[in-house]
Amino acid sequence: MTMAAPIGNAQAAPEARPERIGVLLVNLGTPDSCDAKGVRIYLREFLSDPRVIENQGLRWKMILNGIILRIRPARKARDYAKIWNTEKNESPLKTITRAQADKLAEAIADHDHVVVDWAMRYGNPSIRSRLDALTAQGCDRILVVPLYPQYSAATSATVCDEVFRVLADMRVQPTLRMTPPYYDNPDYIEALAVSMSAHLASLPFQPELIVASFHGMPQKYIDKGDPYRAQCVATTDALRKRLGLDAKKLVLTFQSRFGFDEWLKPYTDKTIEQFAKDGVRRIAIVTPGFAADCLETLEEIAFENAEIFKHNGGEHFAAIPCLNDSEPGMDVIRQLVLRELQGWI
Repeated sequence: MTMAAPIGNAQAAPEARPERIGVLLVNLGTPDSCDAKGVRIYLREFLSDPRVIENQGLRWKMILNGIILRIRPARKARDYAKIWNTEKNESPLKTITRAQADKLAEAIADHDHVVVDWAMRYGNPSIRSRLDALTAQGCDRILVVPLYPQYSAATSATVCDEVFRVLADMRVQPTLRMTPPYYDNPDYIEALAVSMSAHLASLPFQPELIVASFHGMPQKYIDKGDPYRAQCVATTDALRKRLGLDAKKLVLTFQSRFGFDEWLKPYTDKTIEQFAKDGVRRIAIVTPGFAADCLETLEEIAFENAEIFKHNGGEHFAAIPCLNDSEPGMDVIRQLVLRELQGWI
């Protein structure tokens, strides 16, 4: 006769964790403080990335440690101080990226098994810390969202690099997806057009032309096959078509040069200067390569380039805000995330 073994003293199997899905928004990064020390820590991490500065040889290390990290932090700290969110003691980029994550979580709250978080590629919160936090919450599938409309190896690819480095240390890895660039996505172009039109209508003057300024990169990176410039051109062309503007009324330029190599042209600052010298008196600048306002838009464009324009004869200058966590901007992020989560939710 078969006897059933008593089970009263048997240990219960550990309860399985519910499957959850993580969504991680990632932006470039920012110092933790607007003093020279904070900027130095940030720049060291940023400029030591071989995706950003491809030649990390002895000569570059000597320049970085002997010159750049001795001189540049104090100067950039003064620039950060102009735009710093003193209430939260953080940069606007961090404030805005947090708000984007919070609003995305609210927008997709009906999917209660989806957890939204945010990180910075350089600085804090780090990608490693937030991936660890998501997996600790039971996320066995994670969608990483690099907040760069246009792809480049120095932005989107380095996010992937860091994510893969973190996963390489994990015994139990989550299933991973990465969102693609959205440089010509109709939702993105429409959001840019709606935002631009609203801000232009609010100005006390009518610009004679609009400059679309994208972050620059060394020309040699493009020569090696980086698609960034082509995607910036595609964004600008789509925006011209949507707004009914030609290349003389919506001008493509590149900002933020660094070092002595030739960078993508035309340069924003030189173009702005020449426009003013040629008699243009009213101008507006939009920055479609940035998902959130940051040092490059709030200080470099709104302060430095405005000064260049007015110093050379210009009179009225407007920097149009990025999409940030505005309703049009959040709709772009929401649609992108929901599209890439298909099959998971």
